[in-house]
Amino acid sequence: MDKDSVRRWMRLAREVAIAPHVQDYAVRLAIATQPGSPLSIGPVRQYVRYGASPRGAQTLIMAGKIRALIHERYNVAFEDIQAAAHNALRHRIILNFEAEAEGVRPDQIVDALLEQVPTQARQTA
Repeated sequence: MDKDSVRRWMRLAREVAIAPHVQDYAVRLAIATQPGSPLSIGPVRQYVRYGASPRGAQTLIMAGKIRALIHERYNVAFEDIQAAAHNALRHRIILNFEAEAEGVRPDQIVDALLEQVPTQARQTA
């Protein structure tokens, strides 16, 4: 694949649609990596020193768009975001000393996020 082909594919990927609730899920996943966030989960609060920045959410969304294209779809699904999560987030999660001492890896944190962060935002009354 030459440079121009890559550019065309990147332009096409930017045009892939993402529904607001799927985009919200990607953003909530990234925010949940932050130990001080109200969306964080137990393993994040215990083992993470620094989580993903807003660029982590952007990367997660773009990776989801690219995965949708690869699967010949023109809209991003929850499973695209979930499939991209490890590659998009693992290097953005900086573990604390406790995690290092216990042998916890960033992929384990991402696994926990995927299990515990719901695809739909919880409604507050």
